[in-house]
Amino acid sequence: MDVFLQQLINGITLGSIYGLIAIGYTMVFGIIGMVNFAHGDVFMTSAFIALIFLLVLTTVLGMTSMILALIIVMVIAMVLTSLMSWAIERVAYRPLRGSFRLAPLISAIGMSIVLSNFVQVAQGPRNKPIPPILSGGIEVMNSNNFAVTLSYKQILIWVTTAVLLAGFWYLVQKTSLGRAQRACEQDRKMAALLGVNVDRTISLTFVMGAALAAVAGTLFLSYYGVVNFSDGFVPGVKAFTAAVLGGIGSLPGAVIGGLLIGLIETFWSGYFSIDYKDVAAFSILAIVLIFMPQGLLGRPEVEKV
Repeated sequence: MDVFLQQLINGITLGSIYGLIAIGYTMVFGIIGMVNFAHGDVFMTSAFIALIFLLVLTTVLGMTSMILALIIVMVIAMVLTSLMSWAIERVAYRPLRGSFRLAPLISAIGMSIVLSNFVQVAQGPRNKPIPPILSGGIEVMNSNNFAVTLSYKQILIWVTTAVLLAGFWYLVQKTSLGRAQRACEQDRKMAALLGVNVDRTISLTFVMGAALAAVAGTLFLSYYGVVNFSDGFVPGVKAFTAAVLGGIGSLPGAVIGGLLIGLIETFWSGYFSIDYKDVAAFSILAIVLIFMPQGLLGRPEVEKV
C-alpha cells in the first residue's frame, strides 16, 4: 500500500506537467486543426529561460529567497516564451495556413528542429543543474521503514495545475476571447464574417499555449533540478498523446489525459519495468482509441455540409 500511494503521488505530479503541455496542443489543434509539433521544444526552451534567469537572480544578484526567485522566473519565462511563440506563429505557420495540410506540419517539425539545435549550440549538450528549490515535504505514511512523502514541490505543481486549468476553462467558456476561440473552432470563415479577428484569435491561442508550456517548463526544472536540450521531444510527444487520449479540443480532457499517462508510467515503472513504461502508455492510448476514437472527453466530429 505504501509503494502504491507513493507512486500515485509521483504519477499525479508527472501527469500534471504533461497536462499543462497538452493544453497547448489541444487549443491549437481545436482552432486551426494543426498539430504544433514545435510545442514540446517551446516547453524545453522555456525551461532553459527559467534556468538562466534563476541563476542570474540567485548567483549574480544574490537573491536568497528561492520562492520569490521562482515566481519571478516563472513570470519572465511566460512572457518571453509567449513572445517567441507569437513570432513562430507569424513567421512559420500563418503564411502556410491556406496551403495543403502537410505544409504547416512540415513547418512545425522544422521549427522543432531549429529550437532544439539552437539550444544545443547555445547551452551545450550536457545536463544543466540548478540549486535545490523547495526542499522538504509532508510525511503522509511511514510503515515498514518506508516513508510516503508528499514534497512541497509536488504540492506546488498540483496547485498550479488546478488553478491554471480552472482559470483557462473560465477564460474559454465565459469571456469574449473564449467565444471567439470557440467560434473559430467551429467555422473560421463564418467567424470572420461575424466580425471575429481570426488572425488575432489564433495568435493569442498560441500565446496562451506557450504561457502554459512556460509554467510547465519552470515546474519541470524545479522538480527534477536539471534540464537538457533533448527534453522537449519525449515530454512533447507524451503531452500530445495525453491530449489525444483525453479528447483533442477539450481542456479538462487534456489534463485528465496527462494524469493518466503520468500514472501509467509511474505504476508501470514501480511494479514492472522502467524500460517498457513508454510502451505501456502508448498501448493504453491505442486500446482507448479503438473503442473511443474521439478520446475520453472529446466530441465526435460533425461533418459540415
